[in-house]
Amino acid sequence: MISPLRVSPLLAAAFIETSSILAGETMPRMAASHLPQPPRTKSASAADSLLLTAAQLRDRMARGGVVLLHIGERADYSAGHIPGARFLSYDAISTPRGDGLSLELPPVATLDSVFESVGISDGSRIVLYWTKGWYSPTTRVFLTLDYVGLGDRTSILDGGYSAWTESGGAVTTEVPPAVRGSLTTKPRPGVVVDARTVRGAISDARTAIIDARDARFYSGEATGMHVREGHVPGAKNLPFTTLLDGRGSFRSREELSSMLATAGATPGKRIIAYCHIGQQATVLYFAARLLGREVTLYDGSWDDWSRRSELPVAVGPSR
Repeated sequence: MISPLRVSPLLAAAFIETSSILAGETMPRMAASHLPQPPRTKSASAADSLLLTAAQLRDRMARGGVVLLHIGERADYSAGHIPGARFLSYDAISTPRGDGLSLELPPVATLDSVFESVGISDGSRIVLYWTKGWYSPTTRVFLTLDYVGLGDRTSILDGGYSAWTESGGAVTTEVPPAVRGSLTTKPRPGVVVDARTVRGAISDARTAIIDARDARFYSGEATGMHVREGHVPGAKNLPFTTLLDGRGSFRSREELSSMLATAGATPGKRIIAYCHIGQQATVLYFAARLLGREVTLYDGSWDDWSRRSELPVAVGPSR
């Protein structure tokens, strides 16, 4: 098991995929000045609404226009959920690509249809919450919404379903009537980057590359999971589990900022986050967005990097 926090069955697939990279593919180094610019973010004050307490969610729901999405197992949704919440199948926004990678973003048209199917329209305010430790799948849904231009209209309930119930929030087994939304997506391709961009950023002092996996995967100590083990040269290690407290809530903004700085992401630096398959690192992605920082995700992550024999690999603990 990767960590004490649940990361969904898709993570296991990262360790058994066996597809190879196209023969003869090259990966030339890009000059730092030619790196794609990370997506623009709003100020930290404007980003506060990205994370809601249970009380803030009640207030927001009372004002109407909210599409509340339950992220977790369907059986848990059927057993009880926040009134008005709809179930979003994680598989629907996690279709593997044909190159053998375990998890990458599906086409925008697919995402548009999926989000409309759960009632999202152009005027919707979207709120996500997790159940039973589905932290990184939930932040992966946030990233996906950010990718189609809906990130600034999306929030996460801090602490998830347990925070709601512990605050005395009502629960129900009633499924709301199906309503299809009407959505105009505005894709933001800069939300994700590829291996070529990451390689070009290794020597860029303006960019912090952060590996969000557990330390034993970063160091290369854990073997047999990928084609090669280790980390991207120059990357620092900040396990995604450390960004959450023991109750499954995000640490304070001050703590998050300090943790990013310790991992080399001082204010003003762009951040590239990666992990096994592009899921765990979205917890880091969300935390950075919460702070108003410029951040992108290497979507292929180590699943992709480790297969490319032309790319360098470093081993050893984070320093």
